[in-house]
Amino acid sequence: MIDGDTIVISGTHIRIAGIDAPELDHPWGKKSKFAMIQLCKGKIVTATLDSSSSYDRVVGKCHLDDGTDLAEALVTQGLALDWPKYSGGAYRHLEPDGIRKKLWRAAARQQGRYKPGT
Repeated sequence: MIDGDTIVISGTHIRIAGIDAPELDHPWGKKSKFAMIQLCKGKIVTATLDSSSSYDRVVGKCHLDDGTDLAEALVTQGLALDWPKYSGGAYRHLEPDGIRKKLWRAAARQQGRYKPGT
């Protein structure tokens, strides 16, 4: 795991489609990463890649062998946000109440109000 929305499968960096998790140096960033580690630990993860890329990563939906959608699981736990620009709002209904205030940097980034390094 790189962070809450980037995993590595067989040496390939994969950006999990449709969500935005906090960066590691942001509040909740490390907790998001460790939640992803716990979800995947000892499990087979399958990525269905789309044709896009993001910062030297391929983009795709990732599922566990039991069918668990990793994006859905992290949003449900309140450790990532739906990113409607990329998901079409697929995960928005799973966001816990008040999560956009808690993960304010990720929410601001989606609206173009926050740039990394500021």
